[in-house]
Amino acid sequence: MKDDKRLKRKVRNSYIVSTVSITLVLFLLGSVGYLMVAALKVAATLQESIAVTVELKNGLSDEQKEAINKRLTAEEMVATIAYSPKEEKIDDQEFRKMFNSSFEEILQENPLLDSFELTLTSASADKELLDSFIAAVGRIGGVDRVSYPALMAERLHATVNKIRLVLLMFGGALLVISLILLSNTIRLAIFSKRYLINTMKLVGATKWFIMKPFLGSSVTQGILAGVAASALFVLAVYGLNEAVPELMTIAEAGKIAIILGSMVVGGIVISGLFTFAALNKFVNMKSNKIYLY
Repeated sequence: MKDDKRLKRKVRNSYIVSTVSITLVLFLLGSVGYLMVAALKVAATLQESIAVTVELKNGLSDEQKEAINKRLTAEEMVATIAYSPKEEKIDDQEFRKMFNSSFEEILQENPLLDSFELTLTSASADKELLDSFIAAVGRIGGVDRVSYPALMAERLHATVNKIRLVLLMFGGALLVISLILLSNTIRLAIFSKRYLINTMKLVGATKWFIMKPFLGSSVTQGILAGVAASALFVLAVYGLNEAVPELMTIAEAGKIAIILGSMVVGGIVISGLFTFAALNKFVNMKSNKIYLY
């Protein structure tokens, strides 16, 4: 009787330990995923901050300017576009500080050009596409010249790509390590039930009959772990949002919902697969070998 109670307590404890382990791993992976989404969003935003100035030739009519505007707007690489007339530029205080307010008296005319100020999408990270875009814009009728900070853009895109690579490598390594730890935890939980599995085999139970309750329990375990991890994640995100409100905006609520759903689904899949693998080993093991462990 005492042995039965001890066995039940041991099985219950192993179940709790494995559930808590799955919960913590799912929470960790979800948190890292959330931070990676935010970091990649920031990286994409930085890549979209590259400004391109398209200066127009003097004497263009409003219709010609509108045609150029439509042509630029139709380009997939253009994120935003704004028209900047030369009259506004010459009245800019910063410009006057640079060149002194009396320069019109010397030149007798406004030396500046009307222009379109563009910001580009993250596709501008591809240097060949960017160079092709700049060249195509320069060939548009009525365009005098196209300028952008080429060196800064190149350095920015290179830095962002390195950051993405580091984040993906870190996330991949963490995922592999977490799965290995979970596999060992669930295997130990099944290991504690090896004598029960062997007893069922000895009385003639089929393989599926033995595995069915364990797999059902693993699904329940995965759901509980996923829900618990989701609850911890929501609390953590709420706390972060109170401290850094921009994080919620950057990561987007839709992507957070995907992370929460992935936790529950991941808990079920991970628990089910690793339980099946561990069960399969002990169910197929000969009885005399079980006692050697």
